[in-house]
Amino acid sequence: MRVDLFDFDLPPENIALRPVRPRDAARLLVVPGEGPFADRVVRELPAQLRAGDVLVFNDTRVIPAQLEGRRGAARIGATLHKRIDLRRWQAFIRNSKRLRAGDMIEFPAGVTANAEQRHDDGSWTLAFAGDEPIEVLLERAGQMPLPPYIAGKRSTDADDKRDYQTMFAAKDGAVAAPTAALHFTPELLAALAQAGIGHETLTLHVGAGTFLPVKAEDTADHRMHAEWGTISPEVAARLNAVRATGGRIIAVGTTSLRLLESAADEDRVIHPFEGDTAIFITPGYRFKGVDGLMTNFHLPKSTLFMLVSALMGLERMQAAYAHAIAAGYRFYSYGDSSLLLPTRVDTKSLG
Repeated sequence: MRVDLFDFDLPPENIALRPVRPRDAARLLVVPGEGPFADRVVRELPAQLRAGDVLVFNDTRVIPAQLEGRRGAARIGATLHKRIDLRRWQAFIRNSKRLRAGDMIEFPAGVTANAEQRHDDGSWTLAFAGDEPIEVLLERAGQMPLPPYIAGKRSTDADDKRDYQTMFAAKDGAVAAPTAALHFTPELLAALAQAGIGHETLTLHVGAGTFLPVKAEDTADHRMHAEWGTISPEVAARLNAVRATGGRIIAVGTTSLRLLESAADEDRVIHPFEGDTAIFITPGYRFKGVDGLMTNFHLPKSTLFMLVSALMGLERMQAAYAHAIAAGYRFYSYGDSSLLLPTRVDTKSLG
C-alpha cells in the first residue's frame, strides 16, 4: 500500500508535551467496529469492557539510553536501541559522519564506548569499556530518551524519570515507553479487578526504531527493526484459557499487540515466546492474538497508524482521528488514549 494513504494533518496544539495528572484522568476515545464513537475518560475503562476480558501489559522498563559524548572535538549523540550482549548495544548515532570503526567515544562520568561496526541501516555497534553493568553506566551518564517530537520542543527533566515509566515497569531494556500503559494507576487496576477484568504481563523491550519515519513510498519496501520479547508458558496458557471461556484479549499498547501476534498461530492459539520480532502489521493482516487494543494516538504515516488501520480499517481510523483532532484530544506519548474494539469475523465459521 502507498504510505501516503496513512497521512493526515495534525495541528501542533494537539501534541502533548506533558501528561495529565492523575494518569487515569486522560481522555479515552472508544472506537467500536461500527456505530458512533464515545468520548470517555480512562478511569471509566471498566465500564467499557466485559467481565472475563483480560488486559495485557508490557512490563519493560525504560533505561536512560540517550547519551551525549565526544569523539575528539566532534560531538556525538547516541540512542541505544537493542542489546547485543553484556557489553555491546546497537545504537543510532547523531553526527555519525564523524565516526569511524575503532573510534572511542567519551561520554560523561567516565563512561566510554568503542564504535565497533556500522550497520547497513546506519546504526552502530557500541562496545562499552569496563566491567560494570551497562545499566549502571547509563544511570550515571544517560538521559531518558524522550520521543523526538517532545525532545525537539523541550529538555528532558526530573519529571520525565517518573512520567515516562509505567506502573508495570520491572525489566530493564526499553528505550521507549509502552505509552498506553502510562494511563494506569493502582486505583484503576483495582476497579478493573472488581469488574471481573483481569490482567497479564509480557515483556517487549521497545527499541528506538519505533520513532523512525517510514521513508519508503510503499509499505512493502519498509523494514522494521527487531526487538526482543518474551511471553512465559504460564501467561500463554492463561490467555488461551480466557479465550476458551469467551473472554477477550485486549492488548494495552501496540508493543503488547505485536508480541502477542508474533506468538499466535493460525488457530488463534498463543504460544510461549522468547526472541526477536520484527513483525510489521498493515491493512490486510489477519489478527490472531488479540481481540482489541488500547493505544495512544499515533503519528501520520507511521507504522503504528498503519497497525491500528489494519485492526479497524483505514477509513474507520481516519474518521476516528478526525474526530479526535476536532475534539481536542492530545496526541502521542504523553497524550490521550483510544480503545479499539473491532467487530471480529471468525473466518473458520465461514467454511
